[in-house]
Amino acid sequence: MKKLSNDFSGALRTFAYFMASGSHYMLKNVDYLKIYGSEPSAIEMVFAIFANVIEMDGEGNVLNFTHAQKRATDYLRSYCDPTFKVTPPFEDWEIELYGPPAQGR
Repeated sequence: MKKLSNDFSGALRTFAYFMASGSHYMLKNVDYLKIYGSEPSAIEMVFAIFANVIEMDGEGNVLNFTHAQKRATDYLRSYCDPTFKVTPPFEDWEIELYGPPAQGR
């Protein structure tokens, strides 16, 4: 069995904390907390992008934490402010939504 690294766990925890607290520095002046509980698909996409973009080396060290956050928060900024344009535009693999694991796993 292979577990996710402590480095990834810390990256995910940190990202989740700042997203849930409304204090993510990349979303300054964006009132995004109002969509929690009312627009779950937007929050789902933020975490999907973060998970799809983040990269780790063979030892599980996170290589691009800031970039993964930027891509995810750019999505949310564009969701909350339709005039904001994500640059470069998202590629299909960045916004892919994968299903949950098969039952019993």
